[in-house]
Parts: sequence; C-alpha cells; structure tokens
Amino acid sequence: MKPSELYILNQPKHYQDVIYYVCDVIELEFPEVVMLFKWNIPVYYVGKKPFCYINASHKKKFVDVAFFYGNQLTNHINYLNSEGRTQIKSLRYFDLETIPDKVLREVIQEAMLLYKKTR
Repeated sequence: MKPSELYILNQPKHYQDVIYYVCDVIELEFPEVVMLFKWNIPVYYVGKKPFCYINASHKKKFVDVAFFYGNQLTNHINYLNSEGRTQIKSLRYFDLETIPDKVLREVIQEAMLLYKKTR
C-alpha cells in the first residue's frame, strides 16, 4: 500500500470521509494528477510540480486542502485561508456535510489554470 493511502487510512473516520471526497473531486476534475507522499502528507502533482496537498489537522480539527500559488486565487477568497503563509492558501473542512461542492470545484479549477500558467 502506498504511503499516501496509509496516511488516509490512519485518520479518524470523519477525516477520512472529507479526504476521500476531496480526492475524488480532484481526480475526477483532473485525471492527470498523481498523489504522492511528501512532507508526511498526501500531495497532488502534475508532472514534476506539486499542485495541492491535503493535511488533517487533529489539533485544530479540520482537513486543509492547500494550493500552491494560492496567493493568486481570486474566486471565493472568503473561503480561503492563508494563516501566515505567503504563497499557499487553503480550503478548510471540519466535516463532510459542510463542504460547498461548487466552491471546492471552482477553486480547484482556478488553481489548475494558475498552475498551468506557471509551468
């Protein structure tokens, strides 16, 4: 089993549900992404460059879906969190029921457009 899969399986059920949902959306929107295990968390890559990562924060009780080049995102900025990070912004989900699907998909799509411009 891959380390990224083990990471997800080792999470409590409510984190797993959120992570699996987000992973499904990312992989359906962009089948070319590959999930690797870097910095002890699952990181999606396109080619050789990281696109986004997923981190379960047990201390703060949310799943962080963080985008490289997130500081350039303009859609749904009221949903994005930078928390002291200059380049990365993230969507934070506390449970599966509160994920606004449309926002998640639109942020992923915009992030991929930005990503492709920087390649």
